Amino acid sequence: MTQLLLGNDAIALGMVQSGCRVMTAYPGTPSSEILAGVVKFKKKLGREIYTEWSASEKVAFEVALAASWSGLRAATAMKQVGLNVAADPLFSAAYTGVVGGFVIVPCDDPGPMSSQTEQDSRLMALTAKVPVFDPSTPAEALAMTQAAFELSERHCLPVILRPTTRVCHAVQSVDVPTAPAAAPNGHNAGFKKDPQRWAATPVFRLKLHNELNAKLADIEAEFEASPLNYSVNQPSAISHQPLGIIASGVVFTTAQEALAELGAEAPILKIGTPFPLPRKRAMEFIAQFERVLVLEEPDACIELQIPDRTRVNGRLDGTVPNAGELSPEIVMSVLAEALDRAGLPVPPPPDDAALSAIVQSLKIAPRRPRLCPGCSHRSAMFTMKRTFGPNAIYPGDIGCYSLGTNLRAIDTFVDMGAAVTMATGFYQAGRITGDKRPIVALIGDSTFIHSGIVPLANAVHTGARFVLLVLDNHTTAMTGTQPTPANDYTAEGDIATKISIPDIVRACGVKFVAVADPYDQEPFKALLEEAQAFTRAPEGGLAVIIADRPCVLYDDSPIEANPIPVVVTEDCDGCRYCVEAFECPALVLRADKSRVDIDYRICVECGQCIDACYKGFIVPQMSVVSTQ
Repeated sequence: MTQLLLGNDAIALGMVQSGCRVMTAYPGTPSSEILAGVVKFKKKLGREIYTEWSASEKVAFEVALAASWSGLRAATAMKQVGLNVAADPLFSAAYTGVVGGFVIVPCDDPGPMSSQTEQDSRLMALTAKVPVFDPSTPAEALAMTQAAFELSERHCLPVILRPTTRVCHAVQSVDVPTAPAAAPNGHNAGFKKDPQRWAATPVFRLKLHNELNAKLADIEAEFEASPLNYSVNQPSAISHQPLGIIASGVVFTTAQEALAELGAEAPILKIGTPFPLPRKRAMEFIAQFERVLVLEEPDACIELQIPDRTRVNGRLDGTVPNAGELSPEIVMSVLAEALDRAGLPVPPPPDDAALSAIVQSLKIAPRRPRLCPGCSHRSAMFTMKRTFGPNAIYPGDIGCYSLGTNLRAIDTFVDMGAAVTMATGFYQAGRITGDKRPIVALIGDSTFIHSGIVPLANAVHTGARFVLLVLDNHTTAMTGTQPTPANDYTAEGDIATKISIPDIVRACGVKFVAVADPYDQEPFKALLEEAQAFTRAPEGGLAVIIADRPCVLYDDSPIEANPIPVVVTEDCDGCRYCVEAFECPALVLRADKSRVDIDYRICVECGQCIDACYKGFIVPQMSVVSTQ
């Protein structure tokens, strides 16, 4: 049956159809839907597959790797920065190799749209010496998932499938089986001991490195004839043409569409296997043209591997922008310039004056991302800022609460877990410079479990003193409310053992540990002051407060049990303090800036904005009724 599938669902279907038996992941846009898709299709097709939302990408990688070493087909998924966390086992697994097919899916985020970098996982693969497939469409992602498992088993190597955001979140018609089917045969012999490979010392690692290089040479030869690499618009007669194009990933389809809009034609070599690059095929293509333009994102991977770049233009020489997503507009501009330089006629762009006028008439005001109405992180940060003021140092972390930058409640965020280590660094630097400003770090519950525990142990051991707020909203909220080890259920909803964040904090040696609801703003403020006093006391130390309140999108039952509808009184003078310092989307400044209104379409009746107006103009609805 033909069905419209998200790119991530297509990858998931490819895993299930390929006989994957273990699939692990750590959620992160644009990869988050893959594991959920595996759960969906395994039930539909009657397959037995173990799935796991792991505590981190490194954990996810190693669990799947052990399954592969046991002879099972396995896969793991993450976003591109997650591959940094899994880099240690990635590099090692390339040397040791695998038994059952092992596919790694790091989803890249050109732009970046929701990441701290737009790094290219193909370059990580090139450094680690792991083969890569680069899909252009959801249907191709499905086919490449199956091809990746097969290549992995043929050469006993982990293989990377690298989709980008536009492939992950594109939708395409894909053939989906309607009935359960027998799983492909696989290795089921269990783990076989081989210390010289699985526990290799440096002497044996050199041998394994030589084996890896030989495998890559064989794979490159295989890629030379792969149907995943092919040419379009190829001239019938081989002659010296003015311009050829090499493209990969979603930019391949974008380039075809741009050429069609420009009314131009140019031969394109589509590369679906960017590493190891089929260099012979690439050089034979380049030899036919005066100039060759390389289109790839988010960085230069194919271009770097071309032996002779004398006639090649791309990201390395600035012909193609060396940062940012290659959007249709950018690709069209780059192609128009390349065609013009090659002496190929390019018709003038279509007259979009009418369309531009319509867009201008819409008068759509851009809005920056904001925390959701009722978000407990907003309450915690608002109270924190009221307590410590603008001069305190607020190291932040990766999560929804990164939007605390809007509230001027986040001064730094580097990577997952860095809130704790940066706070430690600021404290130790302050001891040297005499900087005695309060340090209040913020980290989410999922991020704390992911990579905040070791930094906390380090901070306690080295005598660092600061306040750490663990913002516990009971889920991995930013990426779709996936469970963490602090939840009592698994990826498939089965009952699981729940770990205690307060117990972990105490086990790290923290003496001041408190749990509080940030909705109770005055008691929360008092607790923050108590924690700060503990960090300054001679017998004190590091203080941790767990701000415990579920994400409204995940569990709104506490608000449903005690709704507090509010109104803005007629006394409001439009000072804007509440919309800027509290920044709830339900607080709306009128166009004439005369006053603030409540947008009752999105207000969740949490009542938190009452404390956001220091003049007392936001009040419970019942209090207004009672005075009438």
